[in-house]
Amino acid sequence: MRLWFEAALLPEGWRDHVRVTVADGLIVRVLSDTLPAPDDERHGPAIPGLANLHSHAFQRGIAGLAERAGSSSDSFWTWREAMYRFVDRLDPEGLRAIAALAYVEMLESGFTRVGEFHYLHHDRDGQRYADRAAMSCAIAEAARESGIALTLLPVFYAHAGFGGTPPTQGQRRFVHDLDGYAALLEVAGKVIADLEGAVLGVAPHSLRAVLPEELSQITALLPQGPVHIHIAEQMAEVDDCLAWSGQRPVEWLFDHASVDRRWCLVHATHVTPEELGRIAHRQAVVGLCPITEANLGDGIFPARAFLNKGGRIGVGSDSNVEIDAAAELRLLEYGQRLQHRGRNLLAGGPSQSTGGSLFRAVQGGGAQACGQQPHGLAVGAPADIVAFRPDHSVLVERREDAILDSWIFAGGKALVDSVWRHGRRRVSEGRHLARPAIEARYRRTLGAYLD
Repeated sequence: MRLWFEAALLPEGWRDHVRVTVADGLIVRVLSDTLPAPDDERHGPAIPGLANLHSHAFQRGIAGLAERAGSSSDSFWTWREAMYRFVDRLDPEGLRAIAALAYVEMLESGFTRVGEFHYLHHDRDGQRYADRAAMSCAIAEAARESGIALTLLPVFYAHAGFGGTPPTQGQRRFVHDLDGYAALLEVAGKVIADLEGAVLGVAPHSLRAVLPEELSQITALLPQGPVHIHIAEQMAEVDDCLAWSGQRPVEWLFDHASVDRRWCLVHATHVTPEELGRIAHRQAVVGLCPITEANLGDGIFPARAFLNKGGRIGVGSDSNVEIDAAAELRLLEYGQRLQHRGRNLLAGGPSQSTGGSLFRAVQGGGAQACGQQPHGLAVGAPADIVAFRPDHSVLVERREDAILDSWIFAGGKALVDSVWRHGRRRVSEGRHLARPAIEARYRRTLGAYLD
């Protein structure tokens, strides 16, 4: 298969008139400044697909249903109770139906890989399914149906609070002991073995959900795999960690764990300048989810200061209240503008493109966090490509990074025309080719759950 693009963002920068030759799902040749041949499939400007490094797919089912004020002040913690009530209704088929549509929407917005932070493991009564990986199978099948690449991150969750507080009734479907989790991880590896490009990692849910000795054992289970953890998302978490240990969450983690490039610190919203420096020095990725963080009232991560220290970032859709890669990047920049009362704060320097700088940062950081190597529009990498509509008014006379600026700040996912994952076209004219059937099943499933 040969794809010809008006322009394409290659590792060395933008190039015009680019032909990408694909065989067995991989890019085998990239040629720029070439006229289209008669048998080339012609498209507008193209960029590499992005990794969505943090998703709880099932939460797409309650998007928009937690926006009514409660009797007391609302926060992440009150939202969590609403989420737990929805969790009580889910079974494997329901999870598959919801996740499949979420993954369709991710592909339609320009995400070609998802890091699924998967903590819904057990049956409604908290007992293990006969197939301990039934819920992981549902996630894998959703990825297979949609065609998105999967980094599966089974979550270890054992406690409700710092120091080993017993889990609550609402957490009964999440909880494992160490032996049970190790067994789950082994089966999960087999579940995704035939998914092209699938990666398995480990995910201690948070410092409040694991004991120190559990954390060290969990991270040793897959010595080469990604390690993802929620950390310092809420000030209440920071205060509780201080009360338990005398240290802030990120401070404690770096003093007690061998954090390195494998690690993704999800949110890390409430951190000190010293903690930012430690994260950057260890080359860990901070996983930012600006739409969810805004929706839950978490706060704003000090992205400008972190990037100035050489820090690495990626983005995720987290609660999936809205799924749009461009919108995540736009809100990441806008949050900094609101906080610092300036413009183009993540551009990286004078005359640099904000959209270009943001995209390159999250493309590299997301691939690192999801264990995706190689990546980008380069020979040997999977053909994960996003092409924009060449005739869209937002792209009139745009060239090079102005294309990214216009996608992120003016057009959003309406600009996405076609998406290929591992060389297979999954999205055409902005719509996933399997959307009708997947969406119909989602409607039936969610209708039954919410009736």
